[in-house]
Amino acid sequence: MQGNTDTPRWWETRWFVVAAILTSAVPLLWPAFAPLSDMPGHIGRYRIMAEAGRGPLALHYAVDWAPIGNLGVDGLVLLLAPLLGIEPAAKLTVMLIPPLTVAALLWVGREAHGRMPPSALFALPLAYSFPFQLGFVNFALAAALAIGGLALWIRLARTAPLWWRIVLFVPIACLVWLCHSFGWAMLGLFVFGAEWAMRRDAGQGWIRAALLAGCVCAPLALPQAAAMAFAHQPLSGDTGDWFHWTAKLQWTVSVLRERWESYDLISLILLLSLVWLAIRSPRLGFAKTVAVPAVLGLMAFILLPRLYAGGAYVDMRLLPYALALGLAAIRLPPAGPLAGRFALGGGLFFAMRTLGTTAAFALFASGQAAALRALPALPVGSAVLTLVDEPSSGQWSNRRFTHIAGIAIARRRIFTNEQWALRGQQLIRPLHPSAAPLDRDPSQLVYRPVPEQTDFDQAIASFDRGTFGYVWTIGFPVGRAHARDLTPIWSDAVSAVYRVDPRGSPSARPATLVASPVSPVRR
Repeated sequence: MQGNTDTPRWWETRWFVVAAILTSAVPLLWPAFAPLSDMPGHIGRYRIMAEAGRGPLALHYAVDWAPIGNLGVDGLVLLLAPLLGIEPAAKLTVMLIPPLTVAALLWVGREAHGRMPPSALFALPLAYSFPFQLGFVNFALAAALAIGGLALWIRLARTAPLWWRIVLFVPIACLVWLCHSFGWAMLGLFVFGAEWAMRRDAGQGWIRAALLAGCVCAPLALPQAAAMAFAHQPLSGDTGDWFHWTAKLQWTVSVLRERWESYDLISLILLLSLVWLAIRSPRLGFAKTVAVPAVLGLMAFILLPRLYAGGAYVDMRLLPYALALGLAAIRLPPAGPLAGRFALGGGLFFAMRTLGTTAAFALFASGQAAALRALPALPVGSAVLTLVDEPSSGQWSNRRFTHIAGIAIARRRIFTNEQWALRGQQLIRPLHPSAAPLDRDPSQLVYRPVPEQTDFDQAIASFDRGTFGYVWTIGFPVGRAHARDLTPIWSDAVSAVYRVDPRGSPSARPATLVASPVSPVRR
């Protein structure tokens, strides 16, 4: 960079940092609620928790209060709901996650390099990476705090004694764990990597640095150790699907997956090319305190299974944040025009992706609003079997109807079968055991072309008429539900609502319903 390198350049100024942080919230301003795949289901859960023991919902759901590692956004929404209402509180809370992520990425880059690296600008669109698009909002909040925690760890290593870091990070680890346990694991992994890198730079050997870094980071394990020792319920759910390379390749190409496949893939190729350029070019390098955590995140993505104790997509959650740290770690030469060119390219890339996400979210929100036109046909407090036409994971774009029935819970206080109910990992418990297995997620999902979760015709033939008084099909044509006791009472191009006629009887009712081979998953 020519001239005085002590003079802040435009991407290092306070006004730019503030503008970037605020800009990252723009895609979420217009929609009534964040149009993420799981978000409607979360909103339904917030309503159930806010009205626990009261009203129609108390007949359908119990709330077993306990400290679990999956309560980040839930807790904030419940605090704000008395002032704002459930949906505005959820919108505001989720709208804060991308700005927090952007702020954390800029901060960690500054702490690693001593000034803002222009390469960090390319990482900013990863605030809207695939885990966030899927609606893993508790995890996304914890991930933002984990990256911020990494930045704070690097700063304190330079400005404070070691004991102060240890004491301060115990409550920080507890907070991140309460937001989401996978985010807490990410915090520990990243902090360990940074500590190891700093000890290696101080001249310690590989093994000694690893052992001492592990000892320093050990107190961060307190919340998980306490959870294991005093768990109110044992964890349930599957662990497995190790080294599923096809799925890992799918998650790799899906890092920026949103709506338009070619656009998202070209964007990802650009980011990967920058990392590869930094690896190969003798003019570029990496700040080890951020690069090592990025490499550890990549290794964890490779080694972790897809499912852990019912938690889904455990491996893929780490990948976007590892890539973001890798971009923020790129070190450019202090002199010459390259830094300015990187900053300009990164700023344009961030602006382009923000505009694209804003357009995509507007389209997603419009489609979800169309599906919700059926709500007036669902009586308040009723029990509604929901069946959603869900595209396979190989289809790039998704209309995001997966948990749309959660909005019906929030607005009509209904019982439906889309809520997560993993023992030990969710606070919500459905109170209609006779409806099982069609009483919880993922029984609402009818995948095409192969019924991986629920078979539509079997569900219609055998659902519990003593529990459900209505059927709501989303993405299926009216009349698709064939049973003598079902009468269509509302339909449009998106969905249809049927009333169960107690005087009729289904034409066929198998003794058992073929349950999903895939367990319900925690988000």
